[in-house]
Amino acid sequence: MPPVRFAPIFLAAALALNLAMPAHAADLLATVKQRGSLRIAMEGTYPPFNFKDQKTGQLSGYDVDVARLIAGRMGLKPEFVATEWSAILAGLSAGKYDIIVSQVGITPKRQEAFDFSAPYTYSSPQLIVRKNETASYASLDSLKGKKLGVGQGSIFEQQARAVPGITVKSYPAAPENLQDLASGRIDAALNDSLMVAYLLKNSSLPIKAGPRVGKVEQMGIPFAKANPQFKAALDKALAEIAADGSLKAASIKWFGTDVSRATTNP
Repeated sequence: MPPVRFAPIFLAAALALNLAMPAHAADLLATVKQRGSLRIAMEGTYPPFNFKDQKTGQLSGYDVDVARLIAGRMGLKPEFVATEWSAILAGLSAGKYDIIVSQVGITPKRQEAFDFSAPYTYSSPQLIVRKNETASYASLDSLKGKKLGVGQGSIFEQQARAVPGITVKSYPAAPENLQDLASGRIDAALNDSLMVAYLLKNSSLPIKAGPRVGKVEQMGIPFAKANPQFKAALDKALAEIAADGSLKAASIKWFGTDVSRATTNP
């Protein structure tokens, strides 16, 4: 599970694979144009960003809408590949797909292994606590001596483990995390602020939103390095859907606010 997620165990291998690419390799833009399609990886189990619609069985969500808009602007057919988060970056390095549109946080470590598009989502870390919680957690430091639930492989797990004194428990998906929180097996959960709003809206558990406890994060679209023409085309497509309002419309559809702008304060 996880929106600003982090898979550190694959980054060293990913970087090595990218560095080993032959200098004469064709730019990815030429490859996708010749193929006529854009292979897009996403987790597929992370509502409202990307998930399988129960009625149609098709992928749906904000990331899916954004990916379709981008592919359309590039004159390509979108081909979606559902991939577990823990292996999604390694799959990109192995060339199993062209891009990932699945709330991948733009971090310096990831930028060593991949190139990124311009950001298309902005959010921040936020706590979830029980409804009867009276403690005031102003920051992650406030959770020293507490048990904190996080998404397995997420950037939130990395942030939590960087604070000495927090007992961190990782979960493959949000439902188990929130159930343990409601049952008192952990003291708080940490997730993306946009995800928090969705989880609480669709949960009957006795939990509530806690404070935001970190800086605003930027999510972008990673792809293999050394593809400047592809990057230019991808960023152009993003700029166009931002300019014509379709990116904002997708955001409003899923979140009720424009999360594609740095000034967003959902």
